[in-house]
Amino acid sequence: MPSPTNPVAFTILGLDIRWYAVFITSSIIISTLIMYKRAYKHNLSSDNVLTLVLTGLPFGIIGARLYYVIFNWKLYSENPLSAFNTRSGGLAVHGGLILGILSVFIACKIIKIKFSDAIDLAAPVIALSQAIGRFGNYFNSEAHGGPTNLPWGIIVNGEKVHPTFLYESIWCFILFFVLIYLDNRRNFSGQTFLLYAMGYSVERFFVEYLRTDSLMIGPFKQAMVFSMVVFITCMIIYIILKKSSKNRMTRGLL
Repeated sequence: MPSPTNPVAFTILGLDIRWYAVFITSSIIISTLIMYKRAYKHNLSSDNVLTLVLTGLPFGIIGARLYYVIFNWKLYSENPLSAFNTRSGGLAVHGGLILGILSVFIACKIIKIKFSDAIDLAAPVIALSQAIGRFGNYFNSEAHGGPTNLPWGIIVNGEKVHPTFLYESIWCFILFFVLIYLDNRRNFSGQTFLLYAMGYSVERFFVEYLRTDSLMIGPFKQAMVFSMVVFITCMIIYIILKKSSKNRMTRGLL
């Protein structure tokens, strides 16, 4: 795989526009359009989608940055204002998911729509956004793994390393299509999001093992710990809801 060269895509009026921003923005636009097109499958209107995007997106970005800064506070302690500079990267997926989902939950309560339907609609495009956005890490020469001799390795700082961002991108692209297929056949509300959470957690746990820039909780990689907790929690919830759904269907046939 070719090694990253220039992180700047183009310049407008003296302002450098980085590839990181290009990929993030593209993922947002594409994902929003898909949500608009699929909203009716979840009993949601176009206005509902707009509300969810305008709520979840900014809070998701804030959460992603806040999470990253908290776990890398040593990098920002001498100049706290630098924490507001996100142009060169530094967004943590888990932080974005936590605050983004929380904000969507509150928005759903306010506009009186079903939260589980909203996150089921969002789940596939979250995976798609991650798949597209990860290429921004490529141009920033970040989110890579340790040394490797594999032919698809990339050169970073003179060393051939695992392109772990690529592993995650491929997995999330596949996950997107799988979730779209399963979402059209979901048996209970919340199913698609739970499948996303479990699917992404499995990938992140193993890919994080290869990364060299992981956020840490003491001696442990926080993404591995978080992924394990999320997977187990969502698996339990999935089993409970699936069993409840089957019981309702059985009673309906009696």
